[in-house]
Amino acid sequence: MDQTSHDRLLIIDFGSQVTQLIARRLRELNVYCEIHPYQNVTDAFLADFAPKAVIFSGGPASVIDEDSPRPPESVFDLGVPILGICYGQQVMMHMLGGKVERGHGTAEFGRAYVEPQNDPTDLLFGWFLGGREQVWMSHGDHVSEIAPGFEVYGTSPNAPFAITADLDRRFYAVQFHPEVHHTPNGKTFYENFVRIAGFKGDWTMGAYKEEAIQKIRDQVGDKQVICGLSGGVDSSVTAVLLHEAIGDQLTCVFVDHGLLRLNEAEEVVTMFRDHYNMKLIHADESDLFLGELEGVSDPETKRKIIGKLFIDVFQKYAGEIEGADFLAQGTLYPDVIESVSFSGGPSVTIKSHHNVGGLPEKMGLKLVEPLRELFKDEVRALGHELGLPASFIGRHPFPGPGLAIRCPGEITRDKLDILRKADAVYIDQIRKHELYDEIWQAFVAILPVRTVGVMGDGRTYDYACALRAVTSVDGMTADYYPFTHDFLGETATRIINEVPGINRVTYDITSKPPGTIEWE
Repeated sequence: MDQTSHDRLLIIDFGSQVTQLIARRLRELNVYCEIHPYQNVTDAFLADFAPKAVIFSGGPASVIDEDSPRPPESVFDLGVPILGICYGQQVMMHMLGGKVERGHGTAEFGRAYVEPQNDPTDLLFGWFLGGREQVWMSHGDHVSEIAPGFEVYGTSPNAPFAITADLDRRFYAVQFHPEVHHTPNGKTFYENFVRIAGFKGDWTMGAYKEEAIQKIRDQVGDKQVICGLSGGVDSSVTAVLLHEAIGDQLTCVFVDHGLLRLNEAEEVVTMFRDHYNMKLIHADESDLFLGELEGVSDPETKRKIIGKLFIDVFQKYAGEIEGADFLAQGTLYPDVIESVSFSGGPSVTIKSHHNVGGLPEKMGLKLVEPLRELFKDEVRALGHELGLPASFIGRHPFPGPGLAIRCPGEITRDKLDILRKADAVYIDQIRKHELYDEIWQAFVAILPVRTVGVMGDGRTYDYACALRAVTSVDGMTADYYPFTHDFLGETATRIINEVPGINRVTYDITSKPPGTIEWE
């Protein structure tokens, strides 16, 4: 989407693992920003993008190496504020006449403390109120001589130039990472930087909604659009946004693979077909999917079967929609970032962001991706703007393969029915105890073993299940949720009493890593 109506901040990425966090911090301040790999930032790009400010990210390289990443020299002639972070500080000093040296005992990794030096700049408003600031360092090389025009405003034991600035040119450079959680006052740091740069803070979901609707209308014209609707937050927000933009030109295809949670298909169909009055094809293909999965126990084989069948089924129903020229997808900004190779080589591309692989090209469809500039929390905010129910927007993530990967071993209809009921009881317990919004994801896995139990005076031989609940920020790492023993005992009792087929309940306390969130 053309965001020329907003002040724009450019983040030049040098390969840091936390560059996305910079963007998230800025978006939280209602500042529109984009991340671009350094090799894509040319003189022509800078002229076209016209940033109001620039941030250099961190990165794993050493500026001392001959072929180390650099921004174009012209970035320093834009006349806008520039902030260099970690490697970004080092490359700024190196290019502007300072010196950088290799470690030699000055490396810092982890928590450090910065002390103030000289009179504070506007960048440090609200800092050093307690005398020093905790920050997060991650550097091997260090600046040994600052560039002409710069002064020192903060030092740490192993970084004598932890905070430097050339106030006349509004160039700022820090050796630490203000974007990470372990720099507690980092948000204030970014607030100061965007205030210095003069950002209006006009990046809001209300404004984005109106711009996105107009963009969709301009792109689609009078053509038909197909949207794959899973019932998840991303595809749901995409569908409602498109429906508001083009009405009956949209047809959603909801593929029911028989691996959904209790009553989920009915809830999704009712909400979109009845509440939003959308054209919706409910493709109930559960017999096909479960038939193909019969006897399959390998998790990767399950995923491949489900993925291939989904594309086949979606293509079949989409082919029945006359005049469809566009395919809508709920692609998010992290998907776009991760699909761009930092070094230009295929080995470091994390994943392709096309949700349905090569399907658009195969079907001759053009893509509509109205969420491709948003982070997940922004998608939820847009969902609120569009009037989606809060209970729907706040749902926990649910995997594409559905209950197939929560049923280790062979999948049967009986096991799926047991799993659905147990999961419904578990989620009901979490909601009853008002814990749902504290948890990133919670579910039940039915285990491929039976255990001996006793109910009343009789012997049972039924399945065991595992409860899983994790806390996370982005799903990349996670820790188990610390339920009380009273909660776990009450939940286990309910599941065993209310779900025939289960006689033993366990709780999974594995973090990620070493485990994954899902069981398969």
